[in-house]
Amino acid sequence: MTPHSTPDSHESQADRSAETRARILDASLSEFAAHGLAGARTEHIASAAGVNKALLYYYFESKEKLYTATLEMVSGRVRDRSMAVFLRAATPGERLVRAALDHFDRILTQREFQSLMQQEMMRLHKGEEGELPILVKRIFAPLQAMFFSMVREGIASGELIEADWMQMILSALGSNVFYFLSAPVWRLVVPVEPFAPEVLRARRVSLVEFLGQAIFKDRQHGAQLAARVLEDTPMPEFAEFKGLEVKEK
Repeated sequence: MTPHSTPDSHESQADRSAETRARILDASLSEFAAHGLAGARTEHIASAAGVNKALLYYYFESKEKLYTATLEMVSGRVRDRSMAVFLRAATPGERLVRAALDHFDRILTQREFQSLMQQEMMRLHKGEEGELPILVKRIFAPLQAMFFSMVREGIASGELIEADWMQMILSALGSNVFYFLSAPVWRLVVPVEPFAPEVLRARRVSLVEFLGQAIFKDRQHGAQLAARVLEDTPMPEFAEFKGLEVKEK
């Protein structure tokens, strides 16, 4: 501490530093989601964050390290959101239904995260190591373990039907991914705009009602639970949805 500094001034400086870092990360999220790691421009990120490039590199050293930090930030948000659902005071079946609904809403509203994950999966398919293996180990593997425990608890209690835990999770979440990714094909098959607000709303309701009938031993209990979940979880506001695009830059 310098002769003229105080604990309050150090705290204020730390707060400003954290705020600057957060602004850079928020700006980088939009840029990386839109253009990928290779196509993103650090000058665009710095401008959007209200800093110069020198300050950006002071905090993150390189574009690659900024990309890693951005992925960790947004994945951490997803983890925290999912944990809030998993730790809710409710039966295992209700938590599973709420997790599937939250997954649908997250795809609908957190498009930057979906874009980054798709980019990372493309890198993995191309044989590039990327960041996905590390993210899976740090963030998604613990969530999967909690999912497994939740399903196992529901089966053991007699609330859920007896089924392989992985297949139940894939059934609960996989249909969400399929719907959003296959929408361009559906446009060619049926005269419906899959991303129209009323169609998305109907799909969201159908997801919950289907799970209420499909995974519960007592279907009446499942139907009542599904209705309650939909009633107290209104559809979130979202901007115009055009689909999930995979950037290959």
